[in-house]
Amino acid sequence: MLKKSLILSALAVTLLFQACSDKKNDENSMIASNKFMVKDLSNQEHTVVKEGNNFTFDNVKGKVVLFDIFATWCPPCRAEASHLSSLQHKYKDDLIVAGISIQKDLAASEVVKFKNDNGADYMMLTSEDNRKLAFSIASTLEGLSADFPIPLMVMYKDGKLIKYYVGATPEEFIESDIKKALGK
Repeated sequence: MLKKSLILSALAVTLLFQACSDKKNDENSMIASNKFMVKDLSNQEHTVVKEGNNFTFDNVKGKVVLFDIFATWCPPCRAEASHLSSLQHKYKDDLIVAGISIQKDLAASEVVKFKNDNGADYMMLTSEDNRKLAFSIASTLEGLSADFPIPLMVMYKDGKLIKYYVGATPEEFIESDIKKALGK
């Protein structure tokens, strides 16, 4: 009887660790890729390439790229949308704001509703690679884990990290960093 209990216990522990291992492999596969193919709401494809801790968007040079990692159900994410739109309009020739939802199986119609309801007048990416891209970006940021908070805005220039913001951030702070990155 004792032998049977030990064998069952060993089997249970093995299965437990296997399940944990599978979850870890899923997280690792989410951030392992170095090339992400994403589409915007007009169905135009964009390429985001990860090189080390740097991310380039469509090989854009000289512009600031601000990835807005959000969820449609998140109140601070909704609140920041109009501010990001304001910045996109103000710096239209020098800034690309790209919204990336962390939600699984998010229909484009839900993204359109979020965009319309919250004044998100900037590029919204809708693709199966969105979550992978969001987790990959977050994995390169010091102090963040796989359970990172949203909204998370990450600013790059020529692929190099400039700054990132966790949570609701005043528009003026973001604009100040955009100006610095552009040398204005």
